[in-house]
Amino acid sequence: MKIMVLLSRFPYPLEKGDKLRAYHQIKALSKKHKVVLVCLSDRKIPIKHINHIQTLCYKVFVIRLNPIFILWQLIKGIFSEKPFQCLYFYQKHAQQKINSIIETELPAHLFVQLIRTAEYAKPFSFIPSTLDYMDAFSSGMEKRKKGGFAMFRKIVEWEAERLKQYESDIFKYFSNKCIISKQDRELIQHPEKEEIEIIPNGVDLHFFFRKINVSKKYDIVFTGNMNYPPNIKAAQFLAKKIMPLLWQKIPNASLLIAGATPARTVRVL
Repeated sequence: MKIMVLLSRFPYPLEKGDKLRAYHQIKALSKKHKVVLVCLSDRKIPIKHINHIQTLCYKVFVIRLNPIFILWQLIKGIFSEKPFQCLYFYQKHAQQKINSIIETELPAHLFVQLIRTAEYAKPFSFIPSTLDYMDAFSSGMEKRKKGGFAMFRKIVEWEAERLKQYESDIFKYFSNKCIISKQDRELIQHPEKEEIEIIPNGVDLHFFFRKINVSKKYDIVFTGNMNYPPNIKAAQFLAKKIMPLLWQKIPNASLLIAGATPARTVRVL
């Protein structure tokens, strides 16, 4: 079966959670199906990254987003009901290219990752489709309302409400829906949310295996995208709150914080 996978980011290299999940989904799907990968990108993708992904896919299309149009979409977003998350990734020329790819490739199924790209699939609700919500974005945005200046808090409040509504409204356009956890599913404000399948993230045990004859360097390792706000907070909490308690019991205990693009507040830890 030919499956078109639509992503908001190119799924390689594997330094972000959504890219990691998409990569392994594509890898699994490609074992039995022809995967037509369509990625949006606001930057140029190195050819070596494209070459790597092409080994997994039948065809790969990268649609560049115009930075000026992104800014214009966000400005217009002040007067829109759609979330800024969706407006950032939506451009008419990209919609036209996606329409053309679907009309040419005639996929039997559309697999859309994140509500960020869901708008592109709305005209094709007659094609069997799957939306991977991944997370309840509205909940994550709600948690960011506490910090920052008043105008920032107001914008975040707007976005949280828009996301909550959009997560519910987009539900009907897809024949299948999935999400990472039960907790996130419960936060989707739709009366039929129980239809959303829970597909958790896993661990690649072929890659992460215990090396018997290697000496231990660290007692605790925290790894992830260290520029992602929840991970930044978690790293700070682990280093400043948890480790001092552990050192009272085990003075020589060591912590390694390892991840891509660490924020300054993480580096200083």
